[in-house]
Amino acid sequence: MTMTAEGKVALVKEYATKAGDTGSPEVQVAILTTRIVYLTEHFKTHKKDNHSRRGLLKMVAARRSLLDYLKSKDEARYQSLIKRLDIRR
Repeated sequence: MTMTAEGKVALVKEYATKAGDTGSPEVQVAILTTRIVYLTEHFKTHKKDNHSRRGLLKMVAARRSLLDYLKSKDEARYQSLIKRLDIRR
C-alpha cells in the first residue's frame, strides 16, 4: 500500500528541522525515499509496469538533486541524513 497521510505526518515530524517544516530537503528526501522503497518492492512482482518505472526514475533523480543541494550547502546535514535513511552513495 502507498504512503498514508498518517505515515507522511510521522515522517515530517521525524525529519523536520523545526515545527511546521515540510519543505526542508531532509523531509523531502525522507518522503521520496519511502516512496522509492515502496515502488522497488512493487516491481519485484510487477516486472512489466513500465509506466510506474518512469515515475520511479523521476523520483530517484529528484532525490539525487536534493541530496546534491544539501551536500553543497551543509555537508554535516547531508552525512547525517544519509545515515538516518540508510542511503548508500
